[in-house]
Amino acid sequence: MEAVEMNSVSLKRPRAEDDVASADEIKRQKISEKSEAGNDSGHNIETVTEQPEDTKNEIIPSEEGEEQEEEELDSDEDGDPESFADMMKHGLTESDVGITKFVSSHKGFSGILKERYSDFVVHEIGKDGRVSHLDDFSVPVDDEDPPEETFTVLSNEDKQRLEELQLFKNKETSVAIEVIEDTKEKRTVIHQAVKSLFPGLETKTEDRDGKKYIIAYHAAGKKALANPRKHSWPKSRGSYCHFVLYKENKDTMDAINVLSKFLRVKPNIFSYMGTKDKRAITVQEIAVLRITAQRLAHLNKCLMNFKLGNFSYKNHPLKLGELQGNHFTVVLRNITGTDDQIEQAMHSLREIGFINYYGMQRFGTTAVPTYQIGRAILQNNWNEVMDLILKPRPGAEKGYLVKCREEWAKTKDPAAALKKLPVKRCVEGQLLRGLLKFGMKNIISAFGIIPRNNRLMYIHSYQSYVWNNMVSKRIEEYGLRAVPGDLILKGATAVHIEEGDVDNYTIHDVVMPLPGFDVIYPKHKIGEAYKEMLVADNLDINNMRHKIRDYSLSGAYRKIIIRPQNVNWEVVAYDDPKIPLFTTDLDKLEGKPLPVLPTDGKFRALKMEFSLPPSTYATMAIREVLKMDTSIKNQTQLNTTWLR
Repeated sequence: MEAVEMNSVSLKRPRAEDDVASADEIKRQKISEKSEAGNDSGHNIETVTEQPEDTKNEIIPSEEGEEQEEEELDSDEDGDPESFADMMKHGLTESDVGITKFVSSHKGFSGILKERYSDFVVHEIGKDGRVSHLDDFSVPVDDEDPPEETFTVLSNEDKQRLEELQLFKNKETSVAIEVIEDTKEKRTVIHQAVKSLFPGLETKTEDRDGKKYIIAYHAAGKKALANPRKHSWPKSRGSYCHFVLYKENKDTMDAINVLSKFLRVKPNIFSYMGTKDKRAITVQEIAVLRITAQRLAHLNKCLMNFKLGNFSYKNHPLKLGELQGNHFTVVLRNITGTDDQIEQAMHSLREIGFINYYGMQRFGTTAVPTYQIGRAILQNNWNEVMDLILKPRPGAEKGYLVKCREEWAKTKDPAAALKKLPVKRCVEGQLLRGLLKFGMKNIISAFGIIPRNNRLMYIHSYQSYVWNNMVSKRIEEYGLRAVPGDLILKGATAVHIEEGDVDNYTIHDVVMPLPGFDVIYPKHKIGEAYKEMLVADNLDINNMRHKIRDYSLSGAYRKIIIRPQNVNWEVVAYDDPKIPLFTTDLDKLEGKPLPVLPTDGKFRALKMEFSLPPSTYATMAIREVLKMDTSIKNQTQLNTTWLR
């Protein structure tokens, strides 16, 4: 689950003279087909720079056999504004997770991030360096494609019956479709429609009482839905249809699940290079096995918040992590900085960069941070793990979660607590189901019911917590220069900088380890600081193997400073906070002109663009520009109103 970050983040600085927070309202907008959509979190991309299990892109089958992505846990973004703000009073600030330093010397200023959903746009950068754009709705011409009538010849009632047959939702073994206005051409179109729209079904023609019927039936039992029909795909055509997915307010797996539902196929025939946040406009490449561009293009007529285009056929799927990064277009509205401040901030971002901290969404949004649960797992303290997940916690939550926690605290009865949960797929529900199945004396197995990637997220959160704290100490101790004892990468191998070589490296070469059994540590004060931090947490830095293999940490290396590429910026004036300040790919395709902006408007906005590699957080780049705490707790304290 994506941890919630605010949709409209008013990054207001407290007045230095009295430390009183200035008040700005934060607007949260809901998406509709023609209006704006809410985007909450700063975009978070995690891919192959670190060990595979540290990636948000990895997908591992759950116990039900479905594919699940690693999600940020403990997200609870529904409910009224006051409840959300109340919950955030007990949330984390940046300093709680080790985010304390800046690299630039300019004076900070305030602005509003994501006042509109279109103020935050992400374009994927492929392994060839090409930025994904949606700029073509045309379908490749293919003589093998069925006629357009295929998509309209079946009635809604026919489609409903065929879907129930395809998914084994009733006891029928076949569906009969009467051919009205019988001709051979009409029968051919119905045959094509059933076979192409409902993979796994075969058809034949029968005469019944002097009327022609198309009979649909299962060709290969329950496995028929698993894969598209091989024999119906032309050999001359690549097996995979690649396309660009433009989406608003949906994360990548949600989008694929929706596409799967409409296409009546399983989600695992889709592939992609990286997951993208829900709370943004994002553009990325997707590949799907043996689904025609014609069928995919047809979805543009019936799906909200999605557009598919730039279709092509290729012989290969996409692989997780095979991307160079992402290109961001961000608007910070109602900025207060002077032109000089903005120039200094953006020049510093381009020339020096920002500290490559793990962003706040890595650590959850409730009063129980995910890294605390991760630490308890590594300590093998399973009672503590259970307690942290299930115990009552300060701050507002959804009512059923509050009741569930209260019941658990009172009775320690998993069955009774589970009855309070209408939604059983949340982490609390999954753990309670496990306790019900395996008993209170087997918490390890009970916890194992939670999908693997979500379990691993907890310990990765602890690694990130350690890394953030150590990097802050490193910068405080040695500043922005490479020093003897620092680590740099030669290929995939980390080596220490020796005294005689120090002038050959800069801060941009320096990496620091996430703790694990397969990494080395700096040979200066920070190496000792790692050991001291883990000792304080009752962990042994020299023994990061866990008796449960899944929870053994091999470690990884991460650059401490990231310098964004393709950095551009512009300050624009505007009067109406509702007008867009740049055009999206969809706007361009639909021919929407950019509104004419005044030369001297009431407000000023900073439009910024930059490209980041995988495993970096755009919110941390924006933090460096504004010199502001990006945590939701801080923002709710700095603002008096939270509007949904």
